[in-house]
Amino acid sequence: MSQQDGFASGLLLGSLIGGVVGGVLGAVITSRLDAKLTDEENEGLTGGENDSQTGAKRRQMRASVNENVEIEATRRSLEDKIAQLNATIDDVRKQLGNVNSNSSVENE
Repeated sequence: MSQQDGFASGLLLGSLIGGVVGGVLGAVITSRLDAKLTDEENEGLTGGENDSQTGAKRRQMRASVNENVEIEATRRSLEDKIAQLNATIDDVRKQLGNVNSNSSVENE
């Protein structure tokens, strides 16, 4: 019985410690990678200048252009899917119309 009691408390304690250690480690690694990527982007975008506002504006403009392209592609894809659905709905209506008209003729 003592092993079962120790197992539950050990599992709980291990989960708690693992969560804390994993969270701290993830935060540290993410902050270092983010800082490194930000520095590389600023160097590449500003041409070696240390003007962070210019780099941020260029990064924002590049993201805006990419977003617009993605939005346009998504819009066209959705329009195509809507057209396909409308065509399918029309086909089903025709089929159901034929079935309904045949069954009404048979009933009379």
